[in-house]
Amino acid sequence: MSAERQYRSILKAVKVYEDLLSGVSEDIFCMNPPGGGWSYSETFSHIFQSDLASLIAAEKCILKTGVHTRDRTQWLVWLILFFGKFPPGKIKAPEQIRSMVKKISTEDARNLIGKFKSRLDAVKSRIKSSDPNQKVKHPRLGLLNAKQWFRFIEIHTRHHTAQLKRIERMLKST
Repeated sequence: MSAERQYRSILKAVKVYEDLLSGVSEDIFCMNPPGGGWSYSETFSHIFQSDLASLIAAEKCILKTGVHTRDRTQWLVWLILFFGKFPPGKIKAPEQIRSMVKKISTEDARNLIGKFKSRLDAVKSRIKSSDPNQKVKHPRLGLLNAKQWFRFIEIHTRHHTAQLKRIERMLKST
């Protein structure tokens, strides 16, 4: 899949988040579902903080400040990137990522989305010319190059739209 198609897919997923923000009150946005789990607020914090960190990793690859290696991508990671989705089941975020999650306001969420989209635009045009042997380590997937980081962002952003639907169902059941 081309960087342009991935970019459009990312923006389509981000629209889901933006639409939710425009239709939810601050109280509901910060409310944790019954039985536990992240609120919309915490989910937005996770998604856009992680995606911003992923864009920084892609930029490091583009700027050749990562690790130069010809090591191949692990087969399971290759499958995730190829098929464009995570394996079925709930995946627990790595501790270093979970520790970044916090409750944010709808305004903070809008600002994070704006910052993410701006940086995404800046990175997209430079992905194609990046060196595939320049890599930065992902906390769970290992070394990824800029194109792989961009693909990861797309998969990650789309993946969490299902979480938003779960939160909505759980909140409606109260």
